[in-house]
Amino acid sequence: MTRYDTKLARIKAGNYSRGDFIIADAKDGDMGPSIRSCGPKLAKDATFTHYRTRAEFLDQVRAVIAQDVIDILLASASNLEILNEAGAFEGGSVKSAFRANDATDIWVGRGAGYAKQPSRPYRTASIEASRRQSDLGLYSITFNNDLDADYHSQLAFLDFVDDASDNDFNYFLEVFNPNVDTGIDPDLQPYYVNDCICRTLAGLTRAQRPQFLKIAYNGPKALDELASYDPDLVVGVLGGGAGTARDTFELIHQAEKYGARVALFGRKINLAEDPLAMVKLMRAVADGEVAPEEAVKAYHGALSASGQRPLRSLEDDARITEKVLMG
Repeated sequence: MTRYDTKLARIKAGNYSRGDFIIADAKDGDMGPSIRSCGPKLAKDATFTHYRTRAEFLDQVRAVIAQDVIDILLASASNLEILNEAGAFEGGSVKSAFRANDATDIWVGRGAGYAKQPSRPYRTASIEASRRQSDLGLYSITFNNDLDADYHSQLAFLDFVDDASDNDFNYFLEVFNPNVDTGIDPDLQPYYVNDCICRTLAGLTRAQRPQFLKIAYNGPKALDELASYDPDLVVGVLGGGAGTARDTFELIHQAEKYGARVALFGRKINLAEDPLAMVKLMRAVADGEVAPEEAVKAYHGALSASGQRPLRSLEDDARITEKVLMG
């Protein structure tokens, strides 16, 4: 069993402690933004040189896995195949997973306008073929209060659930906030998303349900409502934009406080000046060993020690910039 399996078992048994908080690194951006998702290659003076090549990106992924702090590494099926062939997960405790679908709301290549239309379901990855790489995958769905679009997204999800069952495949479910205007009051929209999640899962047996959820952090009240609604439902938060270092640590802190038991961060790790230092301090914040504001200072200390110039001053990096975190 991986560390993820052990932690999830304790969480579902009602024996959660802060050390059981699950951290995942979402390195599956090639399924959406593609080349840009590999992140910028920064010089020591923090100037942009180029977007990382696939080889450079996979080198960074291997370093994150070898650090052995995260609990899950999520990648595309194609990159996970290369990582497995290189033995990246052998002898370690990190669980591998791949993105099992790529609906149109993540088709955000440069100049593309697909994400401005209601999400449509689509799957590039084959569970039958990719099951040899991992028995865990991510499926994402977006509800937009659009009957036709949501109906087709729901049908596609049910097809996926059947496919997963046929292939003895586990998954976690990502539910994005609406990607177009829904006509719903913005203050009510987080609760619309909560209702969509619970309605979607209500018709599924325990064997058909996701191992956990990945959702946007829509504030303490909405998260607490969902996390306390059903003790069998493990809720995780997604990272969203890169933000400041304080945004990253504050999101971990607030999410754990209000009932999340998983954090799946992509850009907040991948776009950091030092991803390994960022991950190490995310773990410390999740475990309650350091407060978010102190983690920012420690992160800048790590950058200074390695000779890496930060993208922002300590003062700027210590600011909360994401509205939902301001409380």
